[in-house]
Amino acid sequence: MKVVAFNGSARERGNTYELLRIVLKRLEKEGIKTSLHWLGNSPIPGCIACYKCLKNKDQRCAQDDIINEFLKEMLESDGIILASPTYFANVSANMKALIERCGMVARVNGDILKRKVGAAVVAVRRGGAFHVFNSLNSFFLIGQMIVVGSSYWNLGRGKDPGEVLNDPEGIKTMEDLGENMAWLLKKLNGNEL
Repeated sequence: MKVVAFNGSARERGNTYELLRIVLKRLEKEGIKTSLHWLGNSPIPGCIACYKCLKNKDQRCAQDDIINEFLKEMLESDGIILASPTYFANVSANMKALIERCGMVARVNGDILKRKVGAAVVAVRRGGAFHVFNSLNSFFLIGQMIVVGSSYWNLGRGKDPGEVLNDPEGIKTMEDLGENMAWLLKKLNGNEL
């Protein structure tokens, strides 16, 4: 089993990364392979509504860039984690581009992410996280994926890089999220627990 995670923060090793690492460590402890991709701080173009993916139906975006590599890894994985900081009560621009483009390609190719396990992770300084959480989960839900939850909303609080590691409830939430995701993946793959 494999889970691929996407860090949508402009900071490669900021709070979003720290939260993801907690979840991924728990998954790895349960014997699940993981990979982590940083979307970077260079702009990723959003969907341009060309509908070539609808015409081609080749499981690729017509804008031939890193998104196609990310989509390929999503297809090869059993689970997907989308993580974003809270930017003006929404996901980062690069995360939005990933959602738009991978979501469109998946939909027009027969919901190719259907029944994969999805989980959202949100880093927040103070407010606006719930909208980010909903935006990330909407990607999973419209794709007919199975969304896994935790012991609280999947968020951690912190402003400066690493500050989320001072949020005990956020840490516990991420640990529980990793544990719940591992449990669900094992159940779906027919493993006895």
